[in-house]
Amino acid sequence: MTQPTPLAGLKVIEFTHMVMGPTVGAVLASLGAEVIRVEPIGGDRTRNLVGSGSGYFPMYNRHKKSICLNLKDPDGLDIAKKLVANADILVENYRPGAMDRLGLSYEQLSKDNRRLIYCSEKGFLPGPYENRTALDEVAQMMGGLAYMTGPPGKPLRAGSSVIDVTGGMFGVIAILAAVEERHRTGEGQKVQSSLFETTIYLIGQHMAQMAVTGEAADPMPARISAWAVYDVFETKDDPIFIGVVTDALWEKFCKLFGLDDLWADESIRENNNRVAARDRIMPQIRELVSGFTRQELTDKLEGTGLPFAPIARPEDMFDDPHLIESGGLETVTLPDGTEARLPALPIEMKGQRPGAPSALPTAGAETTEILQAIGLDLERIKDLTDAKSIA
Repeated sequence: MTQPTPLAGLKVIEFTHMVMGPTVGAVLASLGAEVIRVEPIGGDRTRNLVGSGSGYFPMYNRHKKSICLNLKDPDGLDIAKKLVANADILVENYRPGAMDRLGLSYEQLSKDNRRLIYCSEKGFLPGPYENRTALDEVAQMMGGLAYMTGPPGKPLRAGSSVIDVTGGMFGVIAILAAVEERHRTGEGQKVQSSLFETTIYLIGQHMAQMAVTGEAADPMPARISAWAVYDVFETKDDPIFIGVVTDALWEKFCKLFGLDDLWADESIRENNNRVAARDRIMPQIRELVSGFTRQELTDKLEGTGLPFAPIARPEDMFDDPHLIESGGLETVTLPDGTEARLPALPIEMKGQRPGAPSALPTAGAETTEILQAIGLDLERIKDLTDAKSIA
């Protein structure tokens, strides 16, 4: 079946590296936009990261084209400007001031393309911190997320690049809002999203808790939960999470597991009273759950409406039956020719998942194609290649 491509016709020029900026282009590309990555001669160094960074490039650079330009060379820079002059959107996440010094600021480029939507992904929005260097981890530490994730006194970074990715998503939201406004005004604009402010938005629930209760939120491992039964439980083999988040589910939970004595206790029929009695309730429930295997509990809870989750690892998701059957994984051909299944965009449109099987672009793979599209002939392209202006 045809994959949805609602952004077909939009051309995006991407000057990015690492995760945050490429996430913007990855989302736009999965939705059908033509995304051209401008990489340095030899390719973006993110391609060759090791360890925890080895998955960055394949995850966030699918469905894109690649051109390699020497932006410090006048001819290479001139090509970049020509690409942007015919583009709808520019995405960049270089250090503050880097694009300006190259002559690629919004103010400069919009003179030749008033419809340009220019998205800057930064560590901070304009303000006292705007010239600081920020990373996902810096933002998590500064913004309170690491404090809320770890146990008291031991701040802990979340286990994925959650701020980079979410900051990229906010960049996409801003871009699409600017595209809609451009439909009415005919004018583009500069939009920005940032790591720090993204973190603040995510921990806003804890700030709101302080505002409502007058008491600071405790780190999540030490929190007083909103529900009495909302935890990870040990079983005979592997752990499982179970949540009982309404009074109706409490009744169902008690009857499902034969907890007649707990259901008979009318003093804990309401959630807030159960939270107050958690120290009395939980030991009995933990002992009960420990008598089952995880699969026995999964079979028992399936279809009841009670929230539950086996504790899985990222590598388990390759074989997850729901992801496989629902199209949640798309095939990506890696640079060495091997195929991997990586997460598709987590939305559905008209009953279909955006995205399709793809191959990661090798550095500069589409350079000739892209340059011919803007009017350069093969002789000129060869001259530029020989001069190391392009690759």
